Amino acid sequence: MDNSSILEAIALRHCLEAQYNKLALVLAPHVLYKRNDSYFIDAITISRDGAEPREAKVGSYNLAGLTGLKVLEQAFDIHPLFNRMDPKYRDNTLFMIDAD
Repeated sequence: MDNSSILEAIALRHCLEAQYNKLALVLAPHVLYKRNDSYFIDAITISRDGAEPREAKVGSYNLAGLTGLKVLEQAFDIHPLFNRMDPKYRDNTLFMIDAD
C-alpha cells in the first residue's frame, strides 16, 4: 500500500479526503502506526458525508479500509484531544505530527 498521501498530510498538516466504510470523510491525520500487523491512522474527523461531527474526537482508521485518498489544501492545527504520549503509539509509531 502506498502511504505517501498519508505521510504528506501528516507532515504538512493538511486534511485528507478519503472513503471509509462507504462514508466520505475529511480527516486531520495526526499519526500513522502499526497494531496487530495492520496499519492505522489516528485522526480528527473534520466532516462525515459533508456534515460536521457532533463532537470532536480522535478516531482510529485502519488503512485497509481507507480508499480514494487525496491531500487537501485545507490546513489544520494539532488538536488538543490528541495525546502523542498515548501508550498505543509506543514502539509502533511510523510517523507522527511534529509538536508545536
